[in-house]
Amino acid sequence: MATVTAELTAGFNVNISNGRHEWSADEPESLGGTDTGLNPYEFLLGALASCASITVAMYARRKKMAFDSISVRYHYDRVHSEDCAECEDDAAGFIDRVTGEIFIEESDRERLALVARRCPVHKTLANGIHFEEEVTVG
Repeated sequence: MATVTAELTAGFNVNISNGRHEWSADEPESLGGTDTGLNPYEFLLGALASCASITVAMYARRKKMAFDSISVRYHYDRVHSEDCAECEDDAAGFIDRVTGEIFIEESDRERLALVARRCPVHKTLANGIHFEEEVTVG
């Protein structure tokens, strides 16, 4: 469905391409990077925020709903499992947590907020991902 390639160029700077578009990732200076691009977690949050926004816009268009605007903000952090009241009881140590805010200017906000939470990227992250990776050396 989607293919992206990444190549480490210098330090922590990474050139990324999907064959049609090119962009870069990096780490902030505080982590030894040169801060020339988003860090990997910012890309992850950007994918989630853009998917939620696009999903709401597509839904509103398909349902012919009056739709003014949507703004989405996500935040990533790692917290101790005991500091996360809504997390599973058997979680131990640290957990990854994404918190979000969805701002919708439309009369049926609750309905569209539910749609935003059902975007494909949100579903993928919430359901977990099966990885199949092959490492080639040489």
